[in-house]
Amino acid sequence: MKALLIDFGSTYTKVTLVNLDPPALVGTSRAPTTIETGLLDGLNKALEAFSPEQLDGITVKKACSSAAGGLKIVAIGLVPELTVKAAREAALGAGARVMATYAYTLSDEELDEIKELDPDLLLLSGGTDGGDRKNILENAARIAESGLSVPVVVAGNKSAASDVKKILEKRIPHVVVTRNVMPEINVLQVEPARRAIRELYLQEITKAKGLDVIQQEVGLAMPTPLAVMKAGELFNKISGKEVVIVDVGGATTDVHSFCDGRPRKSGIVLKGLPEPFAKRTVEGDLGMRVSLQTLLEVIEENDDLHALREYVDRIKRERSLIAANEREKYFDRIFATACIREALLRHSGQLKELFTPEGRLWIQQGKDLTEIDILIGTGGALVFADDAGSLLRAGLRLENPLQLTPRQPQLMLDHKYVLYAIGLLAEDYPETAEVLLQETLKSLGRI
Repeated sequence: MKALLIDFGSTYTKVTLVNLDPPALVGTSRAPTTIETGLLDGLNKALEAFSPEQLDGITVKKACSSAAGGLKIVAIGLVPELTVKAAREAALGAGARVMATYAYTLSDEELDEIKELDPDLLLLSGGTDGGDRKNILENAARIAESGLSVPVVVAGNKSAASDVKKILEKRIPHVVVTRNVMPEINVLQVEPARRAIRELYLQEITKAKGLDVIQQEVGLAMPTPLAVMKAGELFNKISGKEVVIVDVGGATTDVHSFCDGRPRKSGIVLKGLPEPFAKRTVEGDLGMRVSLQTLLEVIEENDDLHALREYVDRIKRERSLIAANEREKYFDRIFATACIREALLRHSGQLKELFTPEGRLWIQQGKDLTEIDILIGTGGALVFADDAGSLLRAGLRLENPLQLTPRQPQLMLDHKYVLYAIGLLAEDYPETAEVLLQETLKSLGRI
């Protein structure tokens, strides 16, 4: 028995072929993603790398996708630091790209913005259970009257949920009610919303994005970032280690962390909503091909900035461009380092000094990643680099002691480029997924 595991990425379609019994990696392949002519064209091109004998005996087909823009969500809540943040965490954990977040009652201008963003799904929250009802009911009415016709997941005050659903169902084609993302103040409950988002993605959104053909042919299981997160969860469970994954892609850079992230030292007070153990952030302006223009803005002063801009202009014309000489590889290293550094800065927490009448107080906001055990690099920019370890070390080299980024983790590389495949296998074939983990994780030493 064999499994064919596919990732339809924004720039490349990747294929992993594995034996299920006994568990073993048969091989991997990739080809440019073909949005214009249909995703199956790119898949068929990638499959040409395998012999008929290798492709014989496939009994399981599973796919994930970040093509066609991935899963785009707008999150709406009551208070920015509470229900809005909880909704955002739920959406990101479901593998989505959060296009925008909105708090309080939606204005006409904000509704127009949402229409311009053209999300695949709205995540509507607001109020703790038994708490404020007014906000979520008002926003439901505003959404229903706005002309928006995208699916809505309702994950707010349970006392208002049935009324919210009645209001939305008059105008919105697909409405799903799930448990509150924040049932009590400072209590996160994101898993039910994540499951609801995933189910809607598979049932409705894939059709709207033209991915239903893929669903029929190979079984689209989840968005790609969710597959990578499931691989990280499996590794954390097996190893017992605190883990961070940095995924440098063509369109985005994702960071996944698997740790509680609470203060490591006494005398530090944690401020804000508790962070989820399994946390994901996605940086839509940090990518090696699709989002290079905005990446130029975060690159520190460089003597080759003019040449870098010319290289970016070339990539705009040819998204699947592969660096062909040492100078272009050098440029890609600059971009990859900037992606890693900036994405880790945004994902990790910070310490802030506060002076009170009682004396100095240290406040922590976000996750403390300073003592995580392992940092795993993945994504084409790292997997196909000549010096992935150097790129990760450069990206981790931060001089601000108040930024709670990883300090001295063991560095590892997904050198077979199969973390997505491990995530696709994790639920139904955990033993095979574990074997793949052992095969793909290559030690790069410490920072």
